[in-house]
Amino acid sequence: MKDKMETDFHSDDALKRIGEALEAASRALKPFVPGAVKADFKSGDDPVTEADRAVNRVLHETLLRDGEGWLSEESVDDRSRLSKDRIWIVDPLDGTREFVSGIPEWCVSIAFIENGRAVAAGITNPATGETFLGSLARGITRNGHSARASRRQSLSGALVLASRSEVKRGEWQRFGDAPFSVQPMGSVAYKLARVAAGLADVTWTLTPKHEWDVAAGVALVEAAGGFVSTLADGQPRFNNESALLPGLIAGGPGLRNDVSLFLRPYLEAAVANARPDR
Repeated sequence: MKDKMETDFHSDDALKRIGEALEAASRALKPFVPGAVKADFKSGDDPVTEADRAVNRVLHETLLRDGEGWLSEESVDDRSRLSKDRIWIVDPLDGTREFVSGIPEWCVSIAFIENGRAVAAGITNPATGETFLGSLARGITRNGHSARASRRQSLSGALVLASRSEVKRGEWQRFGDAPFSVQPMGSVAYKLARVAAGLADVTWTLTPKHEWDVAAGVALVEAAGGFVSTLADGQPRFNNESALLPGLIAGGPGLRNDVSLFLRPYLEAAVANARPDR
């Protein structure tokens, strides 16, 4: 009981700090106009903007306290995080490609990790005016109103959110005859937030994702009563030596079995492709 009370205290404190950090990040983004921002490229076609860097600075200043670790897409990885019980995992701007294109499918993503589990999180999309906040102890809210994951029991007729990039590459063509609707969308964090709030039924990616892409969304989906699993059918664990996870599946609790059965033919190849030795 004492351990649970201590965990709840830390997650409540984290949730308060997350809310403050999301507000600070939104203020930092005001000078930048989506669709009219110059992008540089870190590697290949992976874009980064001054907005990413500005929000990263604000989040670091607002969130981090002594004794806590830090992992961000826009910071050099400080490996001392591996010895910390509590760390922050953030993506200052998830969906930078959409941000640069003026598509309102990007967000600021913050997760608080305790002993490898994402226990509290916040995601805000200033372009749509949405803020998702939650913790395993308190459930989630969307714009201050209580929300929960979809209670749909079957994939038939479900709304599935797909990666816009994966759809563009043709990776979702194999699901063309499936009995559900597919909606392409940028930002995996934003997709997970919408699934957590019951605005869509399920989402998945069969390609590897970094911890900063999904940590906040994982916390929100689980806090909302939904299910999350890796491609190996395990609960995601965070603050690993390698920050790359082999894909992710998330949805309303009643869809776990249907989604597992539907994806089973595709998972073996996806897991093999995600192995670090490939």
